[in-house]
Amino acid sequence: MTGPGRRGSGPPRDLLPDLFELAGERARAPQPAPPPQRAEPIVPGEHPESALSISGLVRTAKEVLEGAFFPLWVRGEVCDFKRHRSGHWYFSLRDESALVRCVVWSGDQFRIPAPPDEGMQVVAFGRLTVYTARSEMQFAIARLEGVGDGLWRKALKAAARRLKADGLLAPERKRPLPRFPRRVAVVTSPDGAALRDIISVVRRRCPLVEVVLCGARVQGEGAPEALVAAIERVGRWGDADVVIVGRGGGSREDLSAFNDERVARAVAACPIPTISAVGHEVDIALTDLVADLRAPTPSAAAEAAVPVLADLHAELEGSRAALRGALARRATLARRDLKLHTRRLTNAAVRATERRRGRWEHTAGRLHALSPLAVLGRGYAVARREADGRTLSDAAAFEPGLAFRLVLRDGIVRARADEIVPGMPDAVDPPPGER
Repeated sequence: MTGPGRRGSGPPRDLLPDLFELAGERARAPQPAPPPQRAEPIVPGEHPESALSISGLVRTAKEVLEGAFFPLWVRGEVCDFKRHRSGHWYFSLRDESALVRCVVWSGDQFRIPAPPDEGMQVVAFGRLTVYTARSEMQFAIARLEGVGDGLWRKALKAAARRLKADGLLAPERKRPLPRFPRRVAVVTSPDGAALRDIISVVRRRCPLVEVVLCGARVQGEGAPEALVAAIERVGRWGDADVVIVGRGGGSREDLSAFNDERVARAVAACPIPTISAVGHEVDIALTDLVADLRAPTPSAAAEAAVPVLADLHAELEGSRAALRGALARRATLARRDLKLHTRRLTNAAVRATERRRGRWEHTAGRLHALSPLAVLGRGYAVARREADGRTLSDAAAFEPGLAFRLVLRDGIVRARADEIVPGMPDAVDPPPGER
């Protein structure tokens, strides 16, 4: 109930008849028809007013195609291979009756060992897509393998040729391993069985040798870079006597890091003698070709790097015994040689003394024959002037009354010259028998 000046819940009573009449008039007036209602939603491209653009059509086809095919493997023959300046690979795969265009983006090429050759049979993993700029269907490849080992073998041979051209495969480059290493550096995965095998063998053969781990990834993305960094780090450290680079066995894909040319060149450039121990005996990697020694397994690498301590002791004892025997034989031979040389020296000295004595006697005889005393002993005399002792050797040196001395073999006779008779002694004074 409302009163004057108060708000009520409806219009005043005196206005109600007018409102009813107005509502009746509106109900009797003709009303416009409601718009028609469609039973289904509008589908793009169904009517001219919902026509698609070309780019929309291509995008729709791409979405449908990519949604209908999940990534899969296909097989075919490579043809029309081209390397774009951007780094992408473009080619086609074909069989007897069909062809599909393919692309390998540059970011996916690290998974592929080498570009395929024309006419090579391959299997490719990827997904169907549409190249919207040309409205072409193409197969975007993420992995590519030759039937058999074609691509892998091609990449390996190409890298080996480059290494050989640089002289890294020459046999004269191979360095001998140290016979008695103090420290062995191991470049491998810290979680792999290869490290455990190496440590076990080293401890069994020679516990005195220290094993130092330089951990690195050995498979998967980033493994080549990790191996190169680890090898270079060991080389800069320089306190190891030998380096073992390797891992346990695995598939070809698992061992692909050791077939990377960068890893092989790092092994070749290492200043420390290296052993490559990759996979099992049937697996050959590029690192096996450039290393100083190739071992079929990590355990064999440890055996090649570290000697057996017991064998060293036995060899040392054998060397000690051989040295003692050699010294004894040498002393015996030295004594025998000393006696022989003593006899030879004695005989030589006697012969030399006799020769010298003979020469001395001969010289003495000649000197005696030339000596004035020897002449005097044969009956001759020497006349010397009494005044000054000068020798009077000819008749002209005498004069009557000259005082002189005759020096004889056993004395001196003082005399005076009475007469000087020139001429030869035989003519002046012939022998008594001829007088």
